[in-house]
Amino acid sequence: MSISFDDVVHVSRLARLDFKENEFEEITEQLGSILNYISSLNELDTKDVLPTSHVLSIKNVFREDIVNEPNVNEIEKMAPEFKNGCFLVPKVLD
Repeated sequence: MSISFDDVVHVSRLARLDFKENEFEEITEQLGSILNYISSLNELDTKDVLPTSHVLSIKNVFREDIVNEPNVNEIEKMAPEFKNGCFLVPKVLD
């Protein structure tokens, strides 16, 4: 697969990339070689290859949820103001 000089100019304008006139020829060659490499990947047989979202087989490791009763005395000690099982906060609305 190849890319033309006009295609590079057009795409650079769409992407709002500001290249100097003398850079377009080099960029055209570089993009052409990238597209040739990518097209060579299409020749690979991937029939028996499963799709993957990650190259490593990583699984999430979660700890078991354990329900504990809250220690109200400890919570009261940490709160600036605590009354009748509630946190007291500054008034926000009148």
